[in-house]
Amino acid sequence: MPTAAPVDAPPPARVTVSRAVEKKSEAAPVEAAPAPRLSWYKRLSQGLSRSSRELRDSISGVFTKRKLDDDTLQDLEDVLIRADLGMETAIRVTDTLASGRYGKDVSGEEVRTVMAQEIEKVLGPVALPLELDLSHKPHVILVVGVNGTGKTTTIGKLAAKLTAGGLKVTLAAGDTFRAAAIEQLKIWGERTGSPVVASKLGADAAGLAFDAYQQAKEAGSDVLIIDTAGRLQNKAELMAELEKIVRVLGKHDPEAPHTVLQTVDATTGQNALNQVEIFRNVAGVNGLVMTKLDGTARGGILVAIAAKHKLPVYFIGVGEQVDDLEPFSAGEFAKAIAGVN
Repeated sequence: MPTAAPVDAPPPARVTVSRAVEKKSEAAPVEAAPAPRLSWYKRLSQGLSRSSRELRDSISGVFTKRKLDDDTLQDLEDVLIRADLGMETAIRVTDTLASGRYGKDVSGEEVRTVMAQEIEKVLGPVALPLELDLSHKPHVILVVGVNGTGKTTTIGKLAAKLTAGGLKVTLAAGDTFRAAAIEQLKIWGERTGSPVVASKLGADAAGLAFDAYQQAKEAGSDVLIIDTAGRLQNKAELMAELEKIVRVLGKHDPEAPHTVLQTVDATTGQNALNQVEIFRNVAGVNGLVMTKLDGTARGGILVAIAAKHKLPVYFIGVGEQVDDLEPFSAGEFAKAIAGVN
């Protein structure tokens, strides 16, 4: 987390949004002690439990009393593709196995270890921290994605991280087509002490973004986070709306929005690949947040997205609590999905 600067000092020109430090309370009497909070890695492992379990069972089925030959490698490749890891990663895993173990007995554990290593190689280059350039004040973060992928909740969690780090944040309820999204953002604004710029249902989203920038500037906010609608069934209308938002922000700052984050729902599987393609073309997405790793997810799709689009993956979310959003770690994710320690 960025640390708060002295009151009379300007904020640093660039801050990195890093992992939060979980607070530890003093020991309470045994009978009143709350259930212990699981570590981040354990929560991540639980979120990827479906993917990990299905992979483990399928790999064990392939390598029961079989040596590593062409048929076994083909079966393994099919397993990895069905797990949404993508063709490129599947080939990487099978090629690595074949190069040193062809014709030999191979255990499922060995396969999962190699799989974790190759997944980490794919994800490593995109596991980057979110850096905010505060020479632009406010630094504008535009959050896009299909409705239901967790945009508003992600905005609230990110605002909590930033305000805890001493930054002043303004939120803008740019999804003007859903009353629930506006109200949810207002609740997050109250929780985080962040002013929320909102308008009536059906208002012009671009006009709201223009006003929000002006209000954030006048309030001295370091960061402005703008929510948006994501109605893919009206793709042409969505494209026009997002283009207009970007255009009006450019009247305030030619480089705004400075960060365009897309939320990707881990439960959507292959559809997530298409969503990234669309929003990258429409809104100039330059970073991803994977949401809803809640145990029902098909987490392998993140590997396929990383291999194809090579966009930074800044955060990963495993639940609804404020500390269920953490910076993405390639190594932790790879081990969790492969089911290795």
